[in-house]
Amino acid sequence: MTDLTEAFFETLRRVDTPTVCNAIEVAQGRRGFDAFTRRTMQVADPALQPIVGYAKTARIKASAPAAEPPETIKARRMAYYRYMSEPPRPAVVVIEDVDEPDCVGAYWGEINAAVHKGFGLAGAVTNGVMRDLDALAPGFQILAGSVGPSHGFVHVLDFDQPVSVLGMDVAPGALIHADRHGAVCIPDDVVSALPAAIETLMASEKLVLDPAGRPGFDFEAFEKAWQAFEAART
Repeated sequence: MTDLTEAFFETLRRVDTPTVCNAIEVAQGRRGFDAFTRRTMQVADPALQPIVGYAKTARIKASAPAAEPPETIKARRMAYYRYMSEPPRPAVVVIEDVDEPDCVGAYWGEINAAVHKGFGLAGAVTNGVMRDLDALAPGFQILAGSVGPSHGFVHVLDFDQPVSVLGMDVAPGALIHADRHGAVCIPDDVVSALPAAIETLMASEKLVLDPAGRPGFDFEAFEKAWQAFEAART
């Protein structure tokens, strides 16, 4: 799934993650979409626009030193960075910290944010820890499970493998959308229909939002608007 146009990505950057979540259900024709994060996340910069891109995945651990030889850890670290530097783009880093629920070491801080931004990545989603909030690379969004001061013994366990972040299962290359509300993993079977579903969703919501913003809005106006809204959703 690497043949999407820049216009597609711009469409998704213009809407928030709850809108994408709802639009997926519009495209699927039913409620019940559940590939999203399940907990309130810490956001590096709530003012940034949503991030969207193909998932570049990894798993980390920080609560104890690596059990493998130093040369093995160093080689894996360099292989990880090479993987992160490679296409496709746009891309979002999705990292599972296996120490959850007791994540202690910040993988995301001033250096890693700068490096990954330099590689052209849009941002990161993790159940782990971030730090250096006043020194993170501008424009590089991070959604993390928590904020803390230490990097602990953080090291990469593996990469380019399926991960799970706060209830959201993500395969490498999956399409991710994230903002201050959390993240969603967009199912492959709705990707092509998603821009039209967003338009349909926003048009139906205006059937309630527009009357609600006019003077004299009362229950009768609401009932009429809601009937139109319900009809547009069926």
